[in-house]
Amino acid sequence: MTEPNAYAKAGVDVAAGDRAVELMRASVKATLGPQVMAGLGGFAGLWDAAGLKNFDHPVLVTSTDGVGTKLAVAQAMGVHQTIGFDLVGMVVDDIVVTGAEPLFMTDYIAAGKVEPGRIAAVVEGIAAACRATGTALIGGETAEHPGVMRPDEYDLAGAGVGVVERADLLGPERVRPGDVILGLASSGLHSNGYSLVRAVVRELGWSWERPVPEFGRTLGEELLEPTRLYTRSVLALARQLGPDLHGLSHVTGGGLAANLSRVLPPGLGAVVSRAAWPVPPVFQVLHQAGRLGWTDLERSLNLGIGMAAVVAEPALGRAQAVLAAAGEQVAPIGRVASAADVQAEAMARAAGPADLTSGAKGVEGGAVLLVDEYRA
Repeated sequence: MTEPNAYAKAGVDVAAGDRAVELMRASVKATLGPQVMAGLGGFAGLWDAAGLKNFDHPVLVTSTDGVGTKLAVAQAMGVHQTIGFDLVGMVVDDIVVTGAEPLFMTDYIAAGKVEPGRIAAVVEGIAAACRATGTALIGGETAEHPGVMRPDEYDLAGAGVGVVERADLLGPERVRPGDVILGLASSGLHSNGYSLVRAVVRELGWSWERPVPEFGRTLGEELLEPTRLYTRSVLALARQLGPDLHGLSHVTGGGLAANLSRVLPPGLGAVVSRAAWPVPPVFQVLHQAGRLGWTDLERSLNLGIGMAAVVAEPALGRAQAVLAAAGEQVAPIGRVASAADVQAEAMARAAGPADLTSGAKGVEGGAVLLVDEYRA
């Protein structure tokens, strides 16, 4: 294989990759600030860290994630502009739950065949969300995997870095009995639970183009609703509340109880009322048409709460005002208590094992008791 086009014959189109880079150049450039020291196309991204000298004790925070099988819906619909938006939501809002401000991120896209317009559309979505969260997109990689992925298939992942002053770092050790838990409304499914959702859709025999009256649009359009970005809202909350903000939980895979448990210390827990917020139509349809129990759904999906904030009770009014001013729909959904009090509440309500979650994803956290019934 000595011909100049041997690599292309093997299925890898280097020229297509170059065209994709040119198409995405403008959207990426719009995310860059003065700290970025290298442009698109370098071997590595460069970030000028001199500003960290202004911190007394800077702590770097990093996170990496993907968007799961929501990709399958995007690919089936031929809509690629928003899936990158989801990626940033998954990565950056995992960073901000520590109180950290995101600095930069990188992305990785693997495709069966690089189609420049499609790749550029994905990156356009990543860049749009980076601009919305104040995050620089300082690098990335696009790879072609012929014979491993179908020509119309692609996958993407991203990693981000943020920084927080050590004294401002949020963690379970801040949480106290009597703290109030605020729920911030989600924009829908976000980017979790799509394997379950797709299984339900297959069983129902529904197409992505099916109009669903409860949604006011097609099934596919509803399922591709971009992940809500909480970055600026919760950073504003951290600035305004200071030490009265005790914790943040990004509600992703595993649902509200499992993710809230991760930011509560052993010995404490929380009682959360399912009736404290309206469940959006997409979850109601999955429950009714898909004949799925609420227990199955609440262990996989966010059910309408995409972020939770744990705040000192005296700061409740201020916290609600800050979040409302930032455009969030917010409501008190629960309260922190001792583990003994949570257990007593569970016994008094004759709660079953499915109502009580203790620890998740390898974290020995506090117990979360879900009570009451969901409401439309």
